[in-house]
Amino acid sequence: MTLEVVSLGCRLNLSESESLRGLLAASDNLTVINSCAVTAEAVRQTRQAIRRARKARPDARLLVTGCAAEVEREALSAMPEVDGLVANAAKLDPRVWNVPPSPVAPHQGHTRAFVDVQNGCDHACTFCVIPQGRGPSRSRSVQQVIADVALHLESGAREVVLTGVDLTSWGGDLPDGPRLGSLVRATLDAFPTLERLRLSSLDGIEIDTQLFELLAGEPRVMPHVHLSLQSGDDMILKRMKRRHARADAIRLVENLRARRPDIAIGADLIAGFPTEDAAMHAANLSIIKELDVVHGHVFPYSLRPGTPAARMPQVAPAVIKARAAELRAAVAAQRSRWLASLVGTPLKVLAERDGTGHAENFARVRLPDDAQVSHWLTITPRAVIEGMLA
Repeated sequence: MTLEVVSLGCRLNLSESESLRGLLAASDNLTVINSCAVTAEAVRQTRQAIRRARKARPDARLLVTGCAAEVEREALSAMPEVDGLVANAAKLDPRVWNVPPSPVAPHQGHTRAFVDVQNGCDHACTFCVIPQGRGPSRSRSVQQVIADVALHLESGAREVVLTGVDLTSWGGDLPDGPRLGSLVRATLDAFPTLERLRLSSLDGIEIDTQLFELLAGEPRVMPHVHLSLQSGDDMILKRMKRRHARADAIRLVENLRARRPDIAIGADLIAGFPTEDAAMHAANLSIIKELDVVHGHVFPYSLRPGTPAARMPQVAPAVIKARAAELRAAVAAQRSRWLASLVGTPLKVLAERDGTGHAENFARVRLPDDAQVSHWLTITPRAVIEGMLA
């Protein structure tokens, strides 16, 4: 093996890692760690991945890029296993790697393709270091996105996922300030045979009218919305400097469900944000049931030096851990009820290599033994319950 790319963190990193594999395919004896810094745990995992990679390939040149390469630059560069750092903003520039510019071919054989359409963030959430690692919001043009989607479809992808750090801010820096809904519409129009288009995390308060209509009524846009919610308590949301209130999230989901009753809701939630008391935690718990969150990402609050939240009164680590466990249990309960409700319902599932597949609502199911990758299956699965994967 001459090249290994290790990806940590978000879907955008996964997409960028695929591009790196294509860009550096001819590289000799190189390991690249595409790192994450969203939490202290993510940084710990990055350091662990670096040590593991060095042990596995002691003679390879080991370079680190990604958010941790920006936020934790001094600490990572001091690690004896690391040969160098590559700026996150420049990691897809062929000149940085001293390779010739060429179209980056997507990885063959993947049924789901991640296409990055936006990078960076202009917001200043008090807990977040991602703007330090990714820089300001930058949008790719419609033409660039369409070209990438075409490459993935030609390589066999059957589903496309549009990703970004702050996906719903796409277009704000482009001429005339188009909104994300227009990009989704343009992608669907450009590829009439594309059966599945999915979106990564959305900031609900930024969902434009056209995007809402597509989420609510376009069959090729999957009935699955993952919200960057972070909390169900209004005071905590204010202290986070989020731009929505609890009522905004409830109204959005109610309006989507009124038009598309089968839509599945996901959400990011933070446990134990500074100043969070028992009542605020209870509001966080209750939003899970109120929105019927069935795809939940729960993050214990992680103090990130240099952020405003780091200067706020902190919640005890043991309390944070316990609250995160309660949030995860609440999501698991909603998810179990939801999966039980799907038993006996035909689901259109896209087969994946590991013997599982995702339905349109992102329910993950174990497939029959004779299922083939890239084949659509319409099944009525008790396996949705018996073989479900969290």
